[in-house]
Amino acid sequence: MLILDDFGIRSLDGQQLLDLMEIIEDRHGKKSTIIISQLPISNWYDVLQGNTTAADAILDRLVHTAIRFELKGESLRKNN
Repeated sequence: MLILDDFGIRSLDGQQLLDLMEIIEDRHGKKSTIIISQLPISNWYDVLQGNTTAADAILDRLVHTAIRFELKGESLRKNN
């Protein structure tokens, strides 16, 4: 299982984007991948900059076969 936490804090471009595409491609349909992000999926294109073909491939493999959980409510960090 691969867990990507805080996805989208920094934009990916160039080789980073191609590396992510290769990782997702290798895992697609074979292994579990969990992505945790504070960004809505509609904003992920902004994170995957520079190569719309690679971004399309990554999002196609992730989004269309995903089980999504959207959490709502106040941050628990505010209570500390």
